[in-house]
Amino acid sequence: MLVCRPYGQKSMSSTVTVAMSPASSASAVRTATSSRPIVLTETSCPPRYYLPPADVKIDMLRSSTTTPHRPFKGDATYWSVQTGDGVAEDVVWSYTKPFPRVEKIAGLLAFWTEKPGVTLEVNGQTA
Repeated sequence: MLVCRPYGQKSMSSTVTVAMSPASSASAVRTATSSRPIVLTETSCPPRYYLPPADVKIDMLRSSTTTPHRPFKGDATYWSVQTGDGVAEDVVWSYTKPFPRVEKIAGLLAFWTEKPGVTLEVNGQTA
């Protein structure tokens, strides 16, 4: 089952922060900060926070040749993140034309939080 919803309520302030620390580095680099995430929950997967591109440091992203098809969402495009200390491969993705049931995530960016070196926090708490 897929559920797509804005995070938080209008009366609450919700901030999602993503930091990268490639294996070759001990220090994390902030890659994104957003108060406008869309949360996608899917059976057997952790919640995914989709962020507007304007809230992501796009200059840190490098195109990837990875383009998987997901049966419930559509065709994804992946990026790697380049920091001054290294590259985190295929940790960001987006759906340009997702299926209608998840159309709210179109063009938004999500981070693969299970990959080493990717840290996502919601209101200062590790998600």
